[in-house]
Amino acid sequence: MSGAESLPETARVRITRWRNLLEQIGVAAQNIEPFRVTGRLTRINGLVMEASGLKLPLGSNCSVLPPGGRSVEAEVVGFNDEKLFLMPSDDLYGLAPGAVVEALEPAVAPPLVGQNSSQRRRATDRAKQAPVGESLLGRVLDGVGRPLDGKGPINPEAHRSLQSRPYNPMGRAPIEHVLDVGVRAINGMLTVGRGQRMGLFAGSGIGKSMLLGMMARYTNAEIIVVGLIGERGREVKEFIDQILGEAGLVRSVVVAAPADTGPLMRLQGAAYATTLAEYFRDQGKHVLLIMDSLTRYAMAQREVALAIGEPPATRGYPPSVFARLPQLVERAGNGPEGGGSITAFYTVLAEGDDQQDPIADSSRAILDGHIVLTRALGDAGHYPAIDIEQSISRAMVNLITPEHLNRVRRFKSLFSRYQRSRDLISVGAYVPGSDPVLDEAVQMYPAMEKYLQQDFNQSAPFEDSLRDLDGLFAASEH
Repeated sequence: MSGAESLPETARVRITRWRNLLEQIGVAAQNIEPFRVTGRLTRINGLVMEASGLKLPLGSNCSVLPPGGRSVEAEVVGFNDEKLFLMPSDDLYGLAPGAVVEALEPAVAPPLVGQNSSQRRRATDRAKQAPVGESLLGRVLDGVGRPLDGKGPINPEAHRSLQSRPYNPMGRAPIEHVLDVGVRAINGMLTVGRGQRMGLFAGSGIGKSMLLGMMARYTNAEIIVVGLIGERGREVKEFIDQILGEAGLVRSVVVAAPADTGPLMRLQGAAYATTLAEYFRDQGKHVLLIMDSLTRYAMAQREVALAIGEPPATRGYPPSVFARLPQLVERAGNGPEGGGSITAFYTVLAEGDDQQDPIADSSRAILDGHIVLTRALGDAGHYPAIDIEQSISRAMVNLITPEHLNRVRRFKSLFSRYQRSRDLISVGAYVPGSDPVLDEAVQMYPAMEKYLQQDFNQSAPFEDSLRDLDGLFAASEH
């Protein structure tokens, strides 16, 4: 006989009543709305909102709820005593003093099987979460994962924080495999490896977007993530329809945060594109990340920093700009040995074609190489307008054979020798036979110039690029 059955009948009735009451309380507790942490909007100064009554960490996501109007999402970008500084993702029309500011909990998907500790830790961050997954391939999204292409809602496999923990440098696989980008001048003369971070330096209107489109269409990377940050809205559609094309879009995710969006949305767009690339890398994929442009990302951070009172330092850029750049760039690269990789190309706008612009100078120091496009070559119809003398790939020596390296050194030596003597040759002041090296450079220059040029609709695989380079010198030796 059990203990409950041995009790008097009145005691059993009381236990049953209490059990039923506890079950009812449990059901009611599940249906209770969670406690909401709220504050009040006290001030708007330019792009920055001030709120009181809330204590939230930096990067937290909030919603400002005006009476009878639509909510405005914002992010905590600073604080001073009891005041929080918020930067909105949308416009501020309709907000009034006293509007309710509510802390939003990120929508976190259940941890995936096999996630490591850093991934599980990211899933609990308070920072904004955004959708990721292979179902996003072929889609065009904004800076927080909302579709822009009119193809209906998305069905992501997971959500991830836009902010990532620093990657242990000792856990990265070395750069030792070539990535074929389909551009002869890069494959042959500036060979890029999987996991390398390269900068594309140029002024406006020299052909950066066209070159990026070529790499996106012809690369042998498995996944392509394109971040269009701070570009004109017209250029977003042109890049997708005319430059990337259907063949490139089918294996790509495009994140667009045009120039008419707020600075916070542009920052989130760059972070989201990198988060997508990290997700695919963690799945073992080889990813090509294209971001146009790193300069507009830095300008967005400058807007945010100046708005919350950070003093300008170098040419009007606050110190936080130069701290955020390496944090973003270092998220790309190789994963663990035997895993996936992110090979990244960041465009850098040199204001007035000034290569010593502070953002260009800082980017050059934190990237694994730079490809410089010059206006003189572009104006001369030389496409792509890559200045081979100013460009370098720092990982190239570890990727190519000694024979290939010798060809590249000889090519650059002869090409540079011709360029230094170009004025003498053009005015007829150079006498053939007086300098054997220059004689060879003059003879080979037309073939070298042709090698560096390529039509937009033409693909130049890595092996073909090497064969053409060998053929160029073989012809000169006979």
